[in-house]
Amino acid sequence: MEKLNTYRAGPDAEGRFGKFGGRFVAETLTPLVLDLAKEYEAAKKDKSFQEELDYYLKHYVGRPSPLYYAERLTDYVRDRAGKGKGAKIYFKRDELNHTGAHKINNCMGQILLARRMGKTRIIAETGAGQHGVASATVCARFGLPCVVYMGATDVERQKPNVFRMKLLGAEVRPVTSGRATLKDAMNEALRDWVTNVEDTFYIIGTAAGPHPYPMLVRDFQSVIGKESKEQMQEAEGRLPDVIMACIGGGSNAIGLFHPYLDDLDVEIIGVEAGGLGLETGEHAASLTGGRPGVLHGNRTYLLQDDDGQIKEAHSISAGLDYPGIGPEHAWLYETGRVSYVSATDKEALEMFQLCAKLEGIIPALEPAHALARAVEKAGEMSRDQILLMNMCGRGDKDVFSVMEMLEG
Repeated sequence: MEKLNTYRAGPDAEGRFGKFGGRFVAETLTPLVLDLAKEYEAAKKDKSFQEELDYYLKHYVGRPSPLYYAERLTDYVRDRAGKGKGAKIYFKRDELNHTGAHKINNCMGQILLARRMGKTRIIAETGAGQHGVASATVCARFGLPCVVYMGATDVERQKPNVFRMKLLGAEVRPVTSGRATLKDAMNEALRDWVTNVEDTFYIIGTAAGPHPYPMLVRDFQSVIGKESKEQMQEAEGRLPDVIMACIGGGSNAIGLFHPYLDDLDVEIIGVEAGGLGLETGEHAASLTGGRPGVLHGNRTYLLQDDDGQIKEAHSISAGLDYPGIGPEHAWLYETGRVSYVSATDKEALEMFQLCAKLEGIIPALEPAHALARAVEKAGEMSRDQILLMNMCGRGDKDVFSVMEMLEG
């Protein structure tokens, strides 16, 4: 592991985490992202901004989210692991937030920034629909029009969330280009932003995009990790030995990871979507199976062919179906501070069912990927150790598609 004084200092003034990140945007958008960076820096120093955000996180979002000891899942692991093996498994239950996922933490922060900047129209992109629902929710709360770009493939497999967005007053615009998933939705949202620069604020849903988005999304999501550190001290009197989260673009993961990065005794593991298997090429594991390149305004690890063309990602999970990853994750991967592994569609589907049966918690397909590796990792650890996993979303949105898969 690279020896650093801190893993929490980035990005630099140019928005770079080492060689990753930055601002690769059209000339039309450059003033906008510079204004956003300036406004965010001012907001961070404004006590009233943080007080307003804290108010809505508590009274509207429902924070702090609980820390939960998954006792039956722990027993399941111990029964199979053998004598002395099987760490205690805890969930950070961000699926209990208003709207059912971690996404609203970031959306609430960004909508307050949009209002601070005098923007009157909101756009967003979404894959699994959770960010779209969260964006539509905060727009409804503050009376702003909302347009959500969503790949046509995802519109079909996430019908409950499409209906929720429309019910909340948002306009959902299906995107048919490419594989019609998250990457393509983000492309269209960026085109909209370029066209409507004066009045429009783009609420990006993941810790990617041009600076300052990876930083501000991380900061708004870091409430997850901060709360969990306090809760673990209260529950166990110490920090966990291992923390884990699923990763698409990586917002829920960086939200959990960032407060722990300088606690070097805590092992940190991110779980990418292995799709049909890494050997098949049909996956969304950009760190495991990709290389550095530029997409959506930042330099990071991407799935690409020998000519540098972006390859289509595949995952059973719409929220992980993205051919890249946030630039801070790319940097943490290269420094060695965080380990990144993957789980397949099949493993996620098995964990989706197992968690429901053992804990009475139906996870979203996204954290079901993390659960696959968490159960495996806990089985290798001793019984006096602790593993914390971010349960970043609930499975309401996935039950119909999973039902079709299981019955079909």
